[in-house]
Amino acid sequence: MSDPVRIRRALLSVSDKTGLVDFARALHDHGVELLSTGGTAAALRDAALPVRDVSEVTGFPEMMDGRVKTLHPNVHGGLLALRDNAEHRAAMEAHGIGAIDLLVVNLYPFEATVARGADYATCIENIDIGGPAMIRAAAKNHAFVAVVTDIEDYAPLLAEIAAKGGTTLAFRQRLALTAYARTAAYDTAVSTWLARALDEAAPRYRAFAGKLAQTLRYGENPHQRAAFYRDGSSRPGVATARQWQGKELSYNNINDTDAAFELVAEFSGSGPACAIIKHANPCGVGQGGTLREAYLRAWNCDRTSAFGGIVALNRVLDAETAEEIVRIFTEVVIAPGATEAAKAVFAAKKNLRLLTTEALPDPKTAVLSFRQVAGGFLVQGSDVDGVTREGLKVVTRRAPSAGELDDLFFAWKVAKHVKSNAIVYVKDGATVGIGAGQMSRVDSTMIAARKAGEMGQILDLPETPARGCVAASDAFFPFPDGIEVLASVGATAVIQPGGSMNDPAVIEAADRLGLAMVFTGQRHFRH
Repeated sequence: MSDPVRIRRALLSVSDKTGLVDFARALHDHGVELLSTGGTAAALRDAALPVRDVSEVTGFPEMMDGRVKTLHPNVHGGLLALRDNAEHRAAMEAHGIGAIDLLVVNLYPFEATVARGADYATCIENIDIGGPAMIRAAAKNHAFVAVVTDIEDYAPLLAEIAAKGGTTLAFRQRLALTAYARTAAYDTAVSTWLARALDEAAPRYRAFAGKLAQTLRYGENPHQRAAFYRDGSSRPGVATARQWQGKELSYNNINDTDAAFELVAEFSGSGPACAIIKHANPCGVGQGGTLREAYLRAWNCDRTSAFGGIVALNRVLDAETAEEIVRIFTEVVIAPGATEAAKAVFAAKKNLRLLTTEALPDPKTAVLSFRQVAGGFLVQGSDVDGVTREGLKVVTRRAPSAGELDDLFFAWKVAKHVKSNAIVYVKDGATVGIGAGQMSRVDSTMIAARKAGEMGQILDLPETPARGCVAASDAFFPFPDGIEVLASVGATAVIQPGGSMNDPAVIEAADRLGLAMVFTGQRHFRH
């Protein structure tokens, strides 16, 4: 084996033809013979480049609507033969197999076909067979063969050839790594789509894949290495957003921004809304007649925690709202869009990141989530809320008023996005206290009350903002003590899943204290 390996013969068969002609012309200028198939060959001929059809090499025409064209020993032998093995060389000579030193394949656009909502038969026809087979063959034989599966590697390959006259083993190893990861991701996309098409919630094997979007400075802590990958889905959010200004997002920024945007999307069908997130928990959520009002109402829930937080908006960011946001230090702002005037306001804050997405994610669309554990990982569907007003069960003597019911639904939507145990106080379309992530539900109840009291002092109010609020609990109250705390704070109505053995005692406490209570029959644990 010589290193670097000179490229004398290349096989190009690509679906995405971006940059193809310039790349192929550069190979030709380096004396590389070009082999190709179908549309790729036609594109090269149209550019007046000399190209030989793979069908000439195999002695067989493309057949079965292109399903069979490269699955032949003359192709795979050229990719897999060990150049330093005498028996392999003898077999190549005996059967007229020429060596292929470079393979360039970027696969049928299966992921894009699924993303645009194509029917089952169309998706099937966009599953590449010959491409992955060739990629795996070339990658296995990276001691001698270079394999390119991404147009991003065109320029590095040409630079390698120009500098060294061929490809080094280290370079081919990196290409092989990318190649195997690409075929793995491709197969993952196919198996995930098929599981969804068959409504198979627990297939025997489950895989996840993504393409590197960004190497991060560090993970949750500075000593942890980290990176951000996109999964290729079209769900609007931090992975699809355009960043207009500010330094690169960190691991924690990305995680918190995702949490904020998913929460504010719960209010896509209502008026202007804002969610402020800190450490993946909301510290304030508000609705208003304007986006500025919604932001201020969210901020007034917990001004202390909002400092250095993530702001998510469900409407196009305007200048008036932007001017309020820049009054305090904010890490990231994400919205469906932003006016030029709003961008101009943010331009003075160089470290503030502004992201726009063009749309909001649909909270009713189920997606898979997974979490690693020692020796494996857990997979589940997303927490799609199926609670409706008609489906609520009033369990107390007093039913909630229309205003209370509006706030109960608001609180319930927020509670879905608060780490368990979660208690959320809401008054007039805005959170006034949030208790998150406690081992005891009573503790969450008391923390939410304390935060409401602190904000009452900051705002110089005559009483706690929680007086006259409603409350949501992400899971049932196991004992009456939580209800008693809610009543002492000033809550007038409660929404909770129900289902505790002590429901009768909890309901009795609510009746005794004059609270209205409704059961949803669905909980929102978030760990």
